[in-house]
Amino acid sequence: MSKQLNTGVPEEPIVLGKLGSTYGIRGWLRVFSSTEDAESIFDYQPWFIQQAGKWQQLELESWKRHNQDLIIKVKGVDDREAANLLTNREIVVDSAQLPALTDGDYYWKDLIGCQVVTTSGYELGKIIDMMETGSNDVMVVKANLKDAFGLKERLIPFLDGQVIKKVDLTAQAIEVDWDPGF
Repeated sequence: MSKQLNTGVPEEPIVLGKLGSTYGIRGWLRVFSSTEDAESIFDYQPWFIQQAGKWQQLELESWKRHNQDLIIKVKGVDDREAANLLTNREIVVDSAQLPALTDGDYYWKDLIGCQVVTTSGYELGKIIDMMETGSNDVMVVKANLKDAFGLKERLIPFLDGQVIKKVDLTAQAIEVDWDPGF
């Protein structure tokens, strides 16, 4: 039996996007999706937001593409004032809804916080963020306090096999073939 108990609270919250500014006067809002394909944010339901420190479930009435924007209509939000109360909220789902990944694919949320070490054992630091550059993803690694090279941050391409030699999510460690001077 899967854990599909709808308690109105995400057990393992993951941010998939953000509610943007209001659109029009009938309660529509812009949506910024951080899913690989922007529209696939709608595949994961229910959505949750935080309101006054409590989880609130959002029920979508409708969504559509408008020029370059995705816009949504939340059930029960029928005017600009009501929609305004939802702007700039992070869109959260329960990570149990995300599809299982194949070998060599990772969710960014699982990589952030991992220690990055070179194949020769030099500790480069911890992943604090991930960036998409178009050609490949890039790890933003915060260097250790007493970094021998005096670096505060490193940008390391996430190229499996080429730069990334081993990912151990259990140990929260990633081994890379990378010059610590960069």
